[in-house]
Amino acid sequence: MSITVNIRYKGENGSALRFAKEMADSGTVAKIRAEEGNLRYEYFTSLEDPEIVLLIDSWKDQEAIDKHHDSEMMSVIMELRNKYDLHMEVERYLSDEEGVSKKDQAFIRK
Repeated sequence: MSITVNIRYKGENGSALRFAKEMADSGTVAKIRAEEGNLRYEYFTSLEDPEIVLLIDSWKDQEAIDKHHDSEMMSVIMELRNKYDLHMEVERYLSDEEGVSKKDQAFIRK
């Protein structure tokens, strides 16, 4: 069962977007994606609020998340969060082992 964590970073004067860009430009995002058990690590911007950046962060299991939290990457992330004075809202989701239902699949265009 995979775990997905959605983190909404909110700042002021474009700080959340600058944070995400520095995460990518510094190579930190690439290092996190290379960590064992990482399935997805991707930033998105909000159309409704330009001061919000969404991170979708997916992991194979809780053990992979725990290893990530114990890694040097967390100190880098925390330092940058403080640098850009970001506040966060976090949601956590567990994967649906059965996958997308046949009825739901009818609405998905591939």
